[in-house]
Amino acid sequence: MNVLSVFDGMSCGQIALNESGYNVTKYYSSEIDKPAIKQTQHNFKNTIQLGSVTDIKAKELDKIDLFIGGSPCQGFSFAGKQLNFDDPRSALFFEYVRLWKEIKAINPNAKFLLENVNMKKEYLRVISEYLGVFPVRINSNKVSAQNRDRWFWTNIRTKETGLFSELWPDIPQPEDKGILLKDILQPESEIDSKYILSDSAAKRLLNIGNGGFKSNIKQGNEKGACVFASQHKLARGKDMIQMGCVKMGRTDEAKKIRRESMKKGKDYTPFQAKQINNIDFEKMNTITCATTKDNILTNGTSFRRLTPIECARLQTIPEWYEWIVSDTQIYRMLGNGWTVEVIKHIFSFLNGFEKTTERGQKIIKYCA
Repeated sequence: MNVLSVFDGMSCGQIALNESGYNVTKYYSSEIDKPAIKQTQHNFKNTIQLGSVTDIKAKELDKIDLFIGGSPCQGFSFAGKQLNFDDPRSALFFEYVRLWKEIKAINPNAKFLLENVNMKKEYLRVISEYLGVFPVRINSNKVSAQNRDRWFWTNIRTKETGLFSELWPDIPQPEDKGILLKDILQPESEIDSKYILSDSAAKRLLNIGNGGFKSNIKQGNEKGACVFASQHKLARGKDMIQMGCVKMGRTDEAKKIRRESMKKGKDYTPFQAKQINNIDFEKMNTITCATTKDNILTNGTSFRRLTPIECARLQTIPEWYEWIVSDTQIYRMLGNGWTVEVIKHIFSFLNGFEKTTERGQKIIKYCA
């Protein structure tokens, strides 16, 4: 199998392929972030780095069998300004489309996978029309300790449905593994003091002088929120749990609440709306990959951030994956990355590609 991964980041797609046991002949990576490239090459030294996606031409590569990527989402996301395709970052989606057309012209049997965030229905339809298939929606909470709701477009396994025989992925939902926050926490004896919050930082999270924003208490036997690329920043409206605290993103219902309030000339967060209207908090819970201080744990009277190891576990990164960059970069890459177990689930429906019977040895080879 020859693979091309664009916007490759820390190479979560390559992790999933290795974990699934596929024999990858060549793995081409399109990435411009230097720390991410450094991280990928440390774990997968045979990765062929191509640089910017705008400079890649399929005809200059070996025949591609699998084309994967998660184009930048800032212009689509409900959490962003929703500039749609006018945002130069989201406009990179069209580079993905261009390459997919070039790949199909060379190899009509090629498979693809595109991931993106929750967005307006009209944006979803535009992407679907360009790719020729509608997406499947999968939340990482089935296979991890976080809520991470994402859309996946793929032709790995499809079906025709409806009056107009529209093409949809025939990817079932993954089996619920029942993983909770308490299942991914490190023993307190392993926690470095640098992750312990100062009194002033803890007071911010406890809503002392915080202008109406309040931390929400959660239990360790619940799911966490979605890991952010800005996990190291302290912000208002954190969600506290007795075994930990994580920054929560907004779910669809929370976004709807905010949009309705803005129509009335007000702009308050769903957390305030919950306090005002007694809205069920569980409908607003989602984890993101923010910076290091966004994921906070409590132990008695002290509070700490989730460690990089714990955030990696939220993204189901295997233990053999070695980190060589700073904590800030780790949090950022995890927030921008994929939940590996979700990608493995989708890849489990790939047919016709060779697998190795000595996957463990192959992983050790790649990590050398």
